[in-house]
Amino acid sequence: MSVSRRNVLFGVGGAVVTGVAGGGIGYAIGREDDPPPTASTPAPGPKFRSRPDLNALPEVTITTAAAGTVAGSIFLTPASGTGLWGPLVVDERGSPVWFRKVPDPATVAIDLKAQIYRNKPVLTWWEGTIGGTGGQGVGQGEFVIADQSYREITRVRAAGTEQADQHDLVITPRNTALFWVYDPVPHDLSSVGGPADGVLHDGVIQEIEIATGRKVFEWRSSDHVGLDESYAPLPVGDSAHLPYDYFHANSIGLAADGNLLASARHTWAVYKIDRRSGEVVWRIGGKKSDLEVDERTRFSWQHDVRQRRDGSYGLFDNGAGVTKERDYSRGLVFKVDEAARRTTFVAEYVHPDRLSAPTQGSFRELADGGSFVGWGQMPHFTEHNADGSVRLAGHLPLDNQSYRAYKAEWAGSPLDQPALGLRVENGNVIVSASWNGSTRVARWRARWGQQPGALAGGAVEEPRTGFETTLTVPGTPEYVVAEALDTAGKVLGASSAVPVRV
Repeated sequence: MSVSRRNVLFGVGGAVVTGVAGGGIGYAIGREDDPPPTASTPAPGPKFRSRPDLNALPEVTITTAAAGTVAGSIFLTPASGTGLWGPLVVDERGSPVWFRKVPDPATVAIDLKAQIYRNKPVLTWWEGTIGGTGGQGVGQGEFVIADQSYREITRVRAAGTEQADQHDLVITPRNTALFWVYDPVPHDLSSVGGPADGVLHDGVIQEIEIATGRKVFEWRSSDHVGLDESYAPLPVGDSAHLPYDYFHANSIGLAADGNLLASARHTWAVYKIDRRSGEVVWRIGGKKSDLEVDERTRFSWQHDVRQRRDGSYGLFDNGAGVTKERDYSRGLVFKVDEAARRTTFVAEYVHPDRLSAPTQGSFRELADGGSFVGWGQMPHFTEHNADGSVRLAGHLPLDNQSYRAYKAEWAGSPLDQPALGLRVENGNVIVSASWNGSTRVARWRARWGQQPGALAGGAVEEPRTGFETTLTVPGTPEYVVAEALDTAGKVLGASSAVPVRV
């Protein structure tokens, strides 16, 4: 994966908001080559008057919305030039549900997903910085675990002096965390044409007890996978002594029998690893496959291997990377016959536009037997029926990307207040209301009056229409408050009472 931060101009200012409660700070964000507003091209109004700090959030566009989709939200980590990096949840209309900006400077968020920790739903994502050689992304950071109120429970860090890589985090049923570390180690590379005093990026699996940080398992690729299995070119010239990323691990998970499943992009292979001994049970694909791989199952530069409920295996077959091996990327499903030592092709899931994604990507089974694909470097996602047909499709802006994309059910109940933005228009007060992270709001109610504690002037209600809902209050009262209501009309939360300034 290759991610680079872009130059972003931050400055206080932007459109005037008459009153804001719970909304934070607003930023004017743009590029150096953006033309300034003129009298003939007035500056556009803010996207979210209640949350001006989120106005630079990238738009998610839904292009296909057919019947029969599974219930759930879509999980993304947009990487864009706006400088607004962070985990993002949107609904099936592409409307934001929740977003959190990660800290500056030079920190990105990767791989937001819903998991289970201590029998409760949580969100997890990675925060850190990304570098690497040869255009390949190597992460230095840590994983965040947050509860349904978006409170941080803990951070998962690598044991020892290294930092966790961004490519994957799996919380196991025994409340441990599986992830990768890219460890640069001295290594003789002369056998593959490199320097004898070279450096190798060793792919290291760590399993950490989340509550204590204690390491319970470790596995190193260099102990089991030879340099001659790599398809990655060596660093040359002035870069010859930079770490050689021969393996490039990009997913870790559990097989149905409790052993580990791993994917290595640069060996074009997936591995089943004995969880006790660390020995490789089998490798599929690449130069030294232990199983015969049928022609339709052959994959390259792949990501995100998982075992599916029926025992088959799925992965995202990029088909492109340092070289291009296929015309298009795909979600791939195949069966493994361990006794006969061979694979059998089952199905492929393809974007209608036959997208080719040289980096990143994800492929996951859904509850009804369908599948959800994140197209990585190509900022698209698709939800497929079991027969491969597309029932939902969308994308981030085309200058964005999201390492992975998932769909899952999520119930969020934030602890902060709803946010409220006000403006006076044609003698009335236009109320903009939102509540970042709440998934239970069905309607919004605006109440008003002459004092914050005596809002008896009246009330109006509107159904929730997306991240932000607009209501019109007649006249110009002294104070306005917004209340979030559930489907039964119960008040879930209320903004502060905001004074109306004409």
